Amino acid sequence: MNLSYFSKNSFGRFIRNLTGSLFLALVIALVNIEGASQSLHHFLIAYSWAFAICYTQWIGHTFLFEVLDKKYPWQDYPVRRAVSGSITIIVYSVFAYLVVSVIMARIVYGELPDNPLRWGFRTSYFAVIVSFTVSIIFLAIGFFKSWKQSLLEAERFKAEMLMYKYESLQNQINPHFLFNSFNVLSDLVYADSQKAVKFIKQMSQLFRYVLDSRDRELVPITEELEFISSFVYLLQTRFEHKLSIGLAVKAEPYEMIVPMTMQLLIENCVKHNEISAAKPLTIRVTRSNNSITVMNNLQVKQPGHGSTSTGLSNIRQQYSYFTDREIIVEKTGEHFSVEVPVIKSMKK
Repeated sequence: MNLSYFSKNSFGRFIRNLTGSLFLALVIALVNIEGASQSLHHFLIAYSWAFAICYTQWIGHTFLFEVLDKKYPWQDYPVRRAVSGSITIIVYSVFAYLVVSVIMARIVYGELPDNPLRWGFRTSYFAVIVSFTVSIIFLAIGFFKSWKQSLLEAERFKAEMLMYKYESLQNQINPHFLFNSFNVLSDLVYADSQKAVKFIKQMSQLFRYVLDSRDRELVPITEELEFISSFVYLLQTRFEHKLSIGLAVKAEPYEMIVPMTMQLLIENCVKHNEISAAKPLTIRVTRSNNSITVMNNLQVKQPGHGSTSTGLSNIRQQYSYFTDREIIVEKTGEHFSVEVPVIKSMKK
């Protein structure tokens, strides 16, 4: 199926190149080549000559622009792409024109000019004009296609970012979270009023951070760690000695992370593993060079509590806009870990 698609695509491109070259050669033969209209014989010679030039120019330009588009994408290297495209096309056009002209002169006249190279350069002004015009057209088309694609990517990014933030916010204020938190709080009010006050403060800090970060694409890791401290306090107050969470992460102010990434990874550990006095859950958040790792001992809940991997998919999706580094997920018989990259801000 894929081979069929590529063969159809290649055949369609061949037809377009051939049709375009045939039409352009007709115009050039009638308008630019002297003596083409004198007789059918002269016209066929002029037309064949013009077609050879047009076809080699057309397919060469198409191929070179495809190569340059891959090596220097417009979105990443606009100036380099424009300059390299113009120079490459002009150099190729002159070279291809010289080769075709010499071969056609040999075929038509049966001999070469006294100085083929000089003769070719003297007549190649036409190829330079054509190639420069085609280059400008191709560059304009490539630029506007890239510009349009960038707008579409920006809109898609905004939509996906809003969805991610909405889901993150929803994860924090869903009924289960509120129910569990208020249950813990109701017990603390009677058992330990001072601890209840602290619990309320931590909840308020947590929700304030969620609301403040919903419009931000990246946040400093230092801010995320303050948020995580509140989140960890709520979890450990709820599970007590059944849950152990260790934070060993240091960061500079210019080191960034997607908002609530660590929270989501810790929440996944709690959500998908058994937590009991007999089976305490241990979670460790550590920093290693340019990555942050969240690891837990593996004690997966019974069937019916399986993971949909939506959280990890969301994290991968968001990180793909800021870095080429991958999210690394490792699972052994005893541990499960997720490693996310640290993003360096340009402003230090």
